[in-house]
Amino acid sequence: MRIDGARLLRYGAPPLFILLWANGFIFVKIGLADADPLTFLAARYVLVEALLIPAALILRAPLPRSAVAWFHLAVVGVLVQALHFGAINLSLEFGLTPGAAALVTCLQPILVGLLAPWLAGEAVSARRWAGLALGLAGTIAVILSKSSLGDLPLLGLLFAALALAGITFGTLYERKFGLRQHPVTASMVQCGVALLVVLPLACAFEPMRLHVTAGLIGSLAYLVLANSILAITLLLAMIRVGEASRVSALFFLVPPITALLAWAVLGETLPPAGWAGLAVSAVGVAIVTLEKRRPLIA
Repeated sequence: MRIDGARLLRYGAPPLFILLWANGFIFVKIGLADADPLTFLAARYVLVEALLIPAALILRAPLPRSAVAWFHLAVVGVLVQALHFGAINLSLEFGLTPGAAALVTCLQPILVGLLAPWLAGEAVSARRWAGLALGLAGTIAVILSKSSLGDLPLLGLLFAALALAGITFGTLYERKFGLRQHPVTASMVQCGVALLVVLPLACAFEPMRLHVTAGLIGSLAYLVLANSILAITLLLAMIRVGEASRVSALFFLVPPITALLAWAVLGETLPPAGWAGLAVSAVGVAIVTLEKRRPLIA
C-alpha cells in the first residue's frame, strides 16, 4: 500500500507534536528531582548545542549576515528560551503541577491576539473576546480546584505567569522583527544565547545540584531530542504545508493531555471541577485559534 506523505503529515504530525510538547512538562518535573531548575536548563542547552553545532557545520547552515539579524535572534532567545523555559522550570520547582503550568502558559495565543491590535495592528473580534473570557475562566477553575487559596503555590503561579509573558512577547517580537533564517542556525543561536543567560544565574543562585541518575538522563534525552529537535522539526514541516492553524487549534489540547499524563505517570489527581475547567478552557482557546485569520503562533 502506498503511503501518502502529505496526508500522513497533515493528520499525523499535529497530534504527535502536541503529545511531544505536553510530555515535556512531565519530563521537566521528573528531571527536577535530581537537579536544580536553572542548572537543569543549562545542561539541556549544553546538550542541544552539542548536537546543533555539528549539524550546522555538516549542513553548512548560513549564519546571520547582519548585526540586526543577530540581535533579533538574541532577543527571541532571551524571551523564549531563557525566560519562558527558565520560568517553567522554576514554577514546577516551587510547587505548581505540570497540568496547571501547561494551562497557564498555553494561554499564549489568546494574549497574542489580545495584544495584537497595539503591537501588530490587528483588530480583536467579539469572538476572540469570548474565547479569552472562557480561557481565563477555565484557568481559574483548574487552579482553584487544586487547592485552597491558602495552599496555592504563589511563587509557582508567578513563575508560570512570567513564562507566559516570555512566550507571548517572544512570539510578538518574532512576528514583528523576525527575519528568515535557517532553522538550525536560528535554534543554535537562540539556545546559545539562552545558555549565556541561564548558566551565570545558576552559578550565582543555585548550588548547581545535578545528580546523574536514570531519571535525569532520560529527562534530558527527551527534552533535547523530542522537544528541542523533533517537535520543532514537526512544527516547521506542518507550517510548510499550511498546517499552522491546525497546530494553533491543537496547541491548547496540551493542558488536558498534560493533566492526563501527570495522573498516569506522577499520580497527580484533578478534582471534577478541574476537569470541567480544562474543558471550558479548551473550548475558549479553540474559539480563538479556529478563527479564520492568519495564526499568530510562531
